Amino acid sequence: MRYLFLLSAFFIITFSSAQVLSNKQGEYTKADTLRGSLRPERSSYDVIKYDLFVKVNPDEKHISGVNKITFKTSKKLPVMQLDLFENMQIDSITFRGKKLNYKREYNAVFIEFEKPIKRKKERTLHFYYSGKPIVANNPPWDGGFIFTKDQNGKDWVSVAVQGTGASLWYPNKDHLSDEPEETEIHIATPNGLVAVSNGRLMGKEKLDENYTQWNWKVVNPINNYNIILNIGDYVHFSDQYKDLDLEYYVLSYNLEKAKKSFQEVIPMMDCFYEKIGPYPFPEDSYKLVETPFLGMEHQSAVAYGNGFNYGYLGRDLSTTGIGLNWDYIIIHESGHEWFGNSITAKDIADMWIHESFTSYTEAIYIECRWGLDKALTYLNGVRKTMVGNRTPIIGDYGVNAEGSGDMYFKGANMINTLRFIIDDDEKWWRILNKFTSEFKHKQTDTESVIEFFEDETGLEVESFFDQYLRYTHLPHLQFKKENGNLFYRWETDVENFNMPVELITNKKEIRIEPTNSWQKLDDKLNTDDLKINFREFYITSNLQNVL
Repeated sequence: MRYLFLLSAFFIITFSSAQVLSNKQGEYTKADTLRGSLRPERSSYDVIKYDLFVKVNPDEKHISGVNKITFKTSKKLPVMQLDLFENMQIDSITFRGKKLNYKREYNAVFIEFEKPIKRKKERTLHFYYSGKPIVANNPPWDGGFIFTKDQNGKDWVSVAVQGTGASLWYPNKDHLSDEPEETEIHIATPNGLVAVSNGRLMGKEKLDENYTQWNWKVVNPINNYNIILNIGDYVHFSDQYKDLDLEYYVLSYNLEKAKKSFQEVIPMMDCFYEKIGPYPFPEDSYKLVETPFLGMEHQSAVAYGNGFNYGYLGRDLSTTGIGLNWDYIIIHESGHEWFGNSITAKDIADMWIHESFTSYTEAIYIECRWGLDKALTYLNGVRKTMVGNRTPIIGDYGVNAEGSGDMYFKGANMINTLRFIIDDDEKWWRILNKFTSEFKHKQTDTESVIEFFEDETGLEVESFFDQYLRYTHLPHLQFKKENGNLFYRWETDVENFNMPVELITNKKEIRIEPTNSWQKLDDKLNTDDLKINFREFYITSNLQNVL
């Protein structure tokens, strides 16, 4: 989750990729290519495990550590690319007890093996590093570390790097297409503070008179940017949902607020289990961790900084009032556990797979709690306040470039429109459950998602997705009158666009099947009060200008 606010009629808000990756629209550098593309130095191996040790010195804003990276080759590997921001120091890289030679180019590190590693070999190297990581000026809108103090003057530290890259603070293969199958995170903190990370706490150990090490382990695949550390004066409490452990870490003075606020997790889980399937990482538990920034979908350690408020920092993004009935950060960031953390895009250009479905989970939650009508009102509200329709949702591939921030709420309304194209709710929820099940813990792309929905719906939906994702114009339902008759067609950028839509007349819904060719409307229909069902279909039309 990354947002950018602009000023609008009320508080104008437009979601965008706030940790700006690239708005260059084709003007990319070699650094962009090194970060975003897959060449043999990256594609010839798969990461099996990260075993990360990090010591954090808040006073100096300095970190040091080692990542023990276990990988398996798929092809002969003479040179490996790993990633670490160029402002961070490489202390050494060792393999089987010997130091390896390496070259740095921007944030990429090219490691040379004495002898090429043969295919299908599992090996481990140690990457030692240190330095002062980039500090975020306005997290999570820009990526970096957060070194701050709580209201009692105690250190409070975290990091947010979605889009910017996990290699900002630890060495890794910084590409969405490859996730370690398991991860250990060992965080050394000044005594008196607690370190919270992903997965399960395996224990802690006192290192010396100044530092304690907290040991965490994740047994599921995890995105690089989801691997996290949080350090603070935390207290812990827990709850249970079915067989899922719910773990909560908040600053000591916020304990009672959190116990009340986090009760929303239970009805959320009730809703999501029914509508989109079981929580995808039960072995690692579900956690909310209070952070000094708004929020982020850190897997099994969701960052929470909404101040225990309803809405989005106490505001309603939809301006309908409905957004003030629930805590936006709990629902949205938890929705990412299914979409983004479990189902992951191979390339950041397809980030809509994360954000569109997750933004739709907000409407799913509203529907579970307050009914479909309220959910549709919310979706229609965010169309007006949160969608720009200025640049395409899908970005450029291979250069670490996201598309438009419209991936959030234009994407959510696109998915809602697909629901009413299918026009069978039992089938719709069954498809969503199957989607999260079949794509669980997988990296995917736009083509594979479209293929899945075509197979499951039995409909041609490629043109539907292409129009919403690759172009700025919404499907336009065009009408004209000739000789007293009313004609209609789709006006779209995509050729052979085929999508049903509903008209309303005499309070009855009439389903029509427009194409890009003109068709005559049934002249038996009363057009005096003819309307389009805009609540369920996210389109534009000139109907009112023609009647």
